[in-house]
Amino acid sequence: MVASEIKSPVSVDPGTPGGCSSSSVHHRKQLSVFFIESDNRRLALGRGYTGGTTPVNIHGKPIPNLSKTGGWIAALFIFGNEMAERMAYFGLSVNMVAFMFYVMHRPFESSSNAVNNFLGISQASSVFGGFLADAYLGRYWTIAIFTTMYLVGLIGITLGASLKMFVPDQSNCGELSLLLGNCEAAKSWQMVYLYTVLYITGFGAAGIRPCVSSFGADQFDEKSKDYKTHLDRFFNFFYLSVTLGAIIAFTLVVYVQMELGWGMAFGTLAMAMGISNALFFAGTPLYRHRLPGGSPLTRVAQVLVASFRKRNAAFTSSEFIGLYEVPGLKSAINGSRKIPHSDDFIWLDKAALQLKEDGLEPSPWKLCTVTQVEEVKILIRLIPIPACTVMLSLVLTEYLTLSVQQAYTLNTHIQHLKLPVTCMPVFPGLSIFLILSLYYSVFVPITRRITGNPHGASQLQRVGIGLAVSIISVAWAGLFENYRRHYAIQHGFEFNFLTQMPDLTAYWLLIQYCLIGVAEVFCIVGLLEFLYEEAPDAMKSIGSAYAALAGGLGCFAATILNNIVKAATRDSDGKSWLSQNINTGRFDCLYWLLTLLSFLNFCVFLWSAHRYKYRAVESEEDKSRALL
Repeated sequence: MVASEIKSPVSVDPGTPGGCSSSSVHHRKQLSVFFIESDNRRLALGRGYTGGTTPVNIHGKPIPNLSKTGGWIAALFIFGNEMAERMAYFGLSVNMVAFMFYVMHRPFESSSNAVNNFLGISQASSVFGGFLADAYLGRYWTIAIFTTMYLVGLIGITLGASLKMFVPDQSNCGELSLLLGNCEAAKSWQMVYLYTVLYITGFGAAGIRPCVSSFGADQFDEKSKDYKTHLDRFFNFFYLSVTLGAIIAFTLVVYVQMELGWGMAFGTLAMAMGISNALFFAGTPLYRHRLPGGSPLTRVAQVLVASFRKRNAAFTSSEFIGLYEVPGLKSAINGSRKIPHSDDFIWLDKAALQLKEDGLEPSPWKLCTVTQVEEVKILIRLIPIPACTVMLSLVLTEYLTLSVQQAYTLNTHIQHLKLPVTCMPVFPGLSIFLILSLYYSVFVPITRRITGNPHGASQLQRVGIGLAVSIISVAWAGLFENYRRHYAIQHGFEFNFLTQMPDLTAYWLLIQYCLIGVAEVFCIVGLLEFLYEEAPDAMKSIGSAYAALAGGLGCFAATILNNIVKAATRDSDGKSWLSQNINTGRFDCLYWLLTLLSFLNFCVFLWSAHRYKYRAVESEEDKSRALL
């Protein structure tokens, strides 16, 4: 059935938003298959993001003078909260594996999987935080509640690392005893306590992550002519604050752990989160808020139920009145403007199919508005794009563990200065910092000449660039690991996998680190901005949660892939590609497998981006007609 068939058989005001006239069917531009076409809809003379209702203050009242709220000053308080959250997140991710191994005496493989699961759960459960923000609490109160929970979890981890009662006996437990598994194992209740406070921390992160970027973007006036520029710069600076948090975690926190112990290292994270919480609450008078629009899951469920109930109804039926929408400019959803009708997923339009039998006050489980149906369509259309970034998250997760094991066998000296192995992941952060610093002065002018886009590249183009660079990064990792392994065998280090090879520097790893940093900048920043602009007005946090969910699935996928590889490559001697002795394992083969999977994923992304239809936007003509 073509779109022209979906129209009311009776007279309908052609200017009614969400109606079925031809003027309300917008042609959306797709990303060029050649991947260099600019996105005119986001050009300076084209369309920027159009949001929902007027911003309100913390009490839900309209703000009489917007000039005294929001803007970059309000965003700075939000940047501080995100920097501390990322500092704690990366500080735990890089130190918790070592803590479980050296202090809790858990096997390295078990510790690595436990931390991967923690990272995955903390990101995947972000959908719940986004749901609460969009449905009931709003972004501010969701951040306020979960950032406090985050702080409680960090305090619990600090106590667990500081008090002897929470850890097993450390006497007579040297490096050899650790490797042989002869150290006293942690008691069951000690592990239960550690996992409890760890997952309280992860749950706190899950509530913060989907809301912070959206709440920060809410601080800018969408009616301003410079709104698009502010939004682009906001997401870049937002990710810069993420990077600064990671750099501090990989340097200062590691240094504190080496000099003052585990308790002070985790305590540093707790103190940083406490300070950021105080700053976040201090900025409360400056913030602009969006009213929550009610449960998005309920609205989605209503569309699915209503469309199923009317699955046999025909658009040509004599009972057909039209596609249902409330009159006027405002939609029936709090915090959302109307969304014009689109011609895809036609089976969902059955939910808005108004029949004579529906009466004057139909149940929302039998009849939904066009805007409500379009919300569901947008959520479905968005899925393939963040799904294609799961592979990047998988690669990043593998780097956190595999490349650190590589670094243990390499020389990490800079002249007379020896860097701790756990500091190695700081280099992707430094490369991200450098790229973001040069982004507007170098990258944008170059790509502007190619794409014609004043902002350099559209969001989907940036995501694609990031995925392409990640393929190069992991391919290089495989080549270098193959060289490193053969070097270790040739020079008698085959069974000395904890001994550094003095003549082979660890700084060859910087190539893969810096490349993955570049990939992360383009992919994740572009994805966050894309999801914020494309998500329905009343589902911005859910849209941002898509990115976090993709990151969490990448962590789980890394654990699943490792288990499959171990089972599939284990020989009669119990050795596999991922043997604990990296010199007898085949990490290079795993990297090449990741290269192949990344390439296939990139092809899927190109297909998905080419098919993607941007959300429809009312033209000025449509808006003026609606006012008549």
